[in-house]
Amino acid sequence: MTRLAYVNGRYLPHARAMVHVEDRGYQFADGVYEVMPVHRGGLAEEGPHLDRLDYSLGQLRIAWPVARPVLALILRELVQKNGVENGLVYLQVTRGVAPRDHRFPVAAASSLVITTKRLKPLSPALIADGVPVVTIPDIRWRRCDIKTVSLLPNVLGKQHAVEAGAYEAWQVDGEGMVTEGTSTNAWIVTAEDTVITRAADHAILNGVTRAAILDIIQREGYRLVERPFAVAEARTAREAFLTSTTADLLPVVRIDGAPVADGKPGPLSRKLREAYFHHAAAAA
Repeated sequence: MTRLAYVNGRYLPHARAMVHVEDRGYQFADGVYEVMPVHRGGLAEEGPHLDRLDYSLGQLRIAWPVARPVLALILRELVQKNGVENGLVYLQVTRGVAPRDHRFPVAAASSLVITTKRLKPLSPALIADGVPVVTIPDIRWRRCDIKTVSLLPNVLGKQHAVEAGAYEAWQVDGEGMVTEGTSTNAWIVTAEDTVITRAADHAILNGVTRAAILDIIQREGYRLVERPFAVAEARTAREAFLTSTTADLLPVVRIDGAPVADGKPGPLSRKLREAYFHHAAAAA
């Protein structure tokens, strides 16, 4: 089966799916994106992802490239055409093609690109053993709530984690507080079994998986506080974990080489991951 991509109204072989050299996403990172999970051939959490796309587009004053119901149909059709049972859909909307000028173009049409990707299940070792993270300074701009394609600081941070032998890098603001990972949200559990995660302000992306975990925590009656936490507090926490569309929920067992508690996944992390697994299956 030939892998297809969608580019501005056309389904094209993936190898020939291209945009114009003066697309503003390429020249200015003037665009936004979403990554949507596919479970058993269905789009999971479609509504929240499209809601966040609407928010990001609105914040940057980029027009929807097609009507929302039409986009939903295109997403499903591409998943079906590519035979994706379990994987991801990546969609990107830019301000469009125009002669290079920092000012908004007067008459450019938004560009839409969509691709799909099959994924294997997460390694059982990651789930059973947990993952290490390292901490780095947060050098991103001050509107991380917008899911923009401008990801160079995240790329540098992820590469730092790879070279340090870690799964992820947790970014730390000027006050020593953890904001989030380069592609994940960050959480800790205190000695009193209170779950702590930063509130969804301009310093973090309000992850769709994050929102689902918040709902599960409230539904199950666990204690929750949305506030910043310091690196020092994270290192002395009872548990830590991270969440994202691609990782679901993974326990964090080491921070900057030091173990979190006994260096093993904690019981609350395991319970929340199991609850999220059932949630995700029902949302597809």
